[in-house]
Amino acid sequence: MDDRYNPQAIETKWQKKWKESNAFSASDNSDHSDYYVLEMFPYPSGRIHMGHVRNYTMGDVVARYKKANGFNVLHPMGWDAFGLPAENAAIERSIHPREWTYDNIKSMREQLERLGLAIDWSREVATCHPEYYKHQQQIFLDFYKNNLAYRRKSWVNWDPVDNTVLANEQVIEGRGWRSGALIEKKELSQWFLRITDFSDELLEDITQLSRWPEKVQLMQQNWIGKSEGAMVTFPICDQKESLEIFTTRPDTLFGASFCAISPNHPLCIELAAENEIIRNFISDCNQSGTSLVDIEGGEKKGVDTGLSAIHPLDSNIQIPIYIANFVLMEYGSGAIFGCPAHDQRDLDFALKYNLPVITVVCPSDKNPSNFSVKNTAFTGSGTLINSGFLNGLNVDKAKEAVLKELISLGLGRATTTYRLRDWGISRQRYWGCPIPMVHCDRCGIVPVSISDLPVTLPDNVDFDKPGNPLANHTKWKKTYCPKCGKKAQRDTDTMDTFVDSSWYFLRFCSARADTPFLEEDLKRWMPVAQYIGGVEHAILHLLYSRFFTRALKRCGYLNFDEPFNGLFTQGMVCHETYKDQNGQWMYPEEVEFDSNNSAKSVSTGEKIIVGRSESMSKSKRNVVDPEMIIKGYGADTARLFMLSDSPPERDLEWTEAGIRGAWRYLSAVWRLVLDIAKSTQNNSNVETFEINNKHIRAIHCAVHGVTNDLEKFHFNRAVARIRELTNTLQSLDLDIKEEANIARQGAKNLIQLLSPMVPHIAEELWTLIGEKESIYETSWPVADEKYLTNTNVTVGVQVNGKKRGVINLPENHDEELAKKLALSETSVLRAIDGKNIKKIIVVQGKIVNIVI
Repeated sequence: MDDRYNPQAIETKWQKKWKESNAFSASDNSDHSDYYVLEMFPYPSGRIHMGHVRNYTMGDVVARYKKANGFNVLHPMGWDAFGLPAENAAIERSIHPREWTYDNIKSMREQLERLGLAIDWSREVATCHPEYYKHQQQIFLDFYKNNLAYRRKSWVNWDPVDNTVLANEQVIEGRGWRSGALIEKKELSQWFLRITDFSDELLEDITQLSRWPEKVQLMQQNWIGKSEGAMVTFPICDQKESLEIFTTRPDTLFGASFCAISPNHPLCIELAAENEIIRNFISDCNQSGTSLVDIEGGEKKGVDTGLSAIHPLDSNIQIPIYIANFVLMEYGSGAIFGCPAHDQRDLDFALKYNLPVITVVCPSDKNPSNFSVKNTAFTGSGTLINSGFLNGLNVDKAKEAVLKELISLGLGRATTTYRLRDWGISRQRYWGCPIPMVHCDRCGIVPVSISDLPVTLPDNVDFDKPGNPLANHTKWKKTYCPKCGKKAQRDTDTMDTFVDSSWYFLRFCSARADTPFLEEDLKRWMPVAQYIGGVEHAILHLLYSRFFTRALKRCGYLNFDEPFNGLFTQGMVCHETYKDQNGQWMYPEEVEFDSNNSAKSVSTGEKIIVGRSESMSKSKRNVVDPEMIIKGYGADTARLFMLSDSPPERDLEWTEAGIRGAWRYLSAVWRLVLDIAKSTQNNSNVETFEINNKHIRAIHCAVHGVTNDLEKFHFNRAVARIRELTNTLQSLDLDIKEEANIARQGAKNLIQLLSPMVPHIAEELWTLIGEKESIYETSWPVADEKYLTNTNVTVGVQVNGKKRGVINLPENHDEELAKKLALSETSVLRAIDGKNIKKIIVVQGKIVNIVI
């Protein structure tokens, strides 16, 4: 046995053994309790990044820990493999998207295997494979059959050079991200999924997900955006038409000084036919982004239509009607009334166009006789003024009174609206799942027969020609109508890639079945017990997955509503940023630090500007290649660092010192266990020693503490406790028989506690101390309660002398453990608020004081 820790040899050895024995295959007929843990699957870009390492290491710890606790664990992996980058690669590298994608999958799978992840690769799926997307096409047809999929016209971002639709995120300062062309708004027929059918369910049920982060629940609630209010009718002077306007503030009706309609409102289109100014304004609006962010952040523009609306509560008041660029047809009714005094956007518009500002709500601490709004809108509650029969009422009472009056006049009704809109899934792309519909001149839109699925993508496509490659592929799009048998055309749109990821977790349950999934498999594995991924997916992916599960239930596939029982969102991996004297970003390996800790270029020696730490990104070059870390230090070191230096829900600061520290610790563990294995004289039972033996108590306390920490996702705390146990074992005198035997028992427990985090070295050390069975097949250690009594103390944590939290520590804890646990407390971190820590004072068993 090598006296020195050699991670490369150890890791290669055990990865081979695991693969040969199919160690991580989940059983579909086990008698054990089932546990499904899943991390969000990656896009196959060709290289894993540190965010992947952190995400998948956390999931792997959970999988291995649950397996050790007797569960039949399903821990699969797949590839979110459709998407625009593959088409870009086809253009830039003259390579087919399929070839590029599968080459990347092969490369990334090899990289993930080198991390030592306990993945059941027999269930691997790729969303670009026909065996996957044929089932997706079947699901789409069932959605269509159940009126959950439909086609209608919609306003989109249109790139006139590339001749394609762009997502809002692909419009940069009004121009196409690739072509640079000015973007236009264009009305096209698009496919939609009826997610709004489930608005109330999605909103109400989110609060029942007790194992989801509150911030994710709140983000989804805000995105669904349920609003209680009134639909108010504004008759138009000298016209038969009227404006239907939704408002959540009917109490402010007497403050209305203008109405505004969307540039795409039917009335606006009608007026444009005879008004060049309006036509030009619409054209100008159609060359800007369609997202709320674009519109709310841009300049507020409008044009007077020359029409006026009659105030619904006072027919003597006429209100001018404008067309405004900030009013969207997709929200409410495409029309608003502006109350400048109590809405900042309306106030900005009114001041720009010299419209009246009528104050109708007075704060309770102001005098109504002299309170008025100038440049800042008052949006709070108060008492109604300048509002006729509403004067003197508070806002809530005024809302009730207005609604009652509007109903009696036949000019209003109580209404509930949602911010959530049906999901437009049409994409004018090649590399996506084809929509299995046919367009027939005789029969209209006809579904493809189930027996003809999958509708596959053609191989010979031209990416040099502008527009949708499928629409340009004359041979592929020609087909026959499934209904009448006459000549017809395929739908040339492909599905939004979020569709692919909205049900993949179900496919893993029955990855090789001829149907999308099998009932008995879903009953065994679903819902997912623990889902892990970034908070950036809180809205789209997670909301769409919740919708998909409900839609599939309506279609008869499922008997449950929620896909994920537990959700954990990990923080980002961050690194300092570097720029040279010309302002060019530099990679960390291009920078070195001298004895004065000044940064300079490795190649030129010139001074380097060190910027703030930010999330690792290729654009800022502050990335570290996981492959280089694995090659230099080993996968176990990378895994340990990802778990030990920060609470998992917070951002992790990557440092070379941190990774070296993790490697030194594993080297120390290697030497410790090697020494214990060499020195142990017999296997006498440590239970014969005194219960109060501090070393035995420390072992059981470590087992108890680490177990609790892993259950709660406190990985960094678990690592701190394991390091404390390591210190305890290092303090034992191996020349003393009793202590040597305690050390042996402690070493076994130490290796078991480490095994979910650093599995390769754990396997090797397990055999080193004489165990025959793979540690992956052994049971998790259990602490004996009799050793836990009165072994912990509660210690207060102060920040600058003010108590901010408490932690539980062993009686004889060391300073390092106290510091780590103190700095993992959320309330303490909140008090520190990112400020520089000058020193940490530890008074054993009493207090930890952090000075900032």
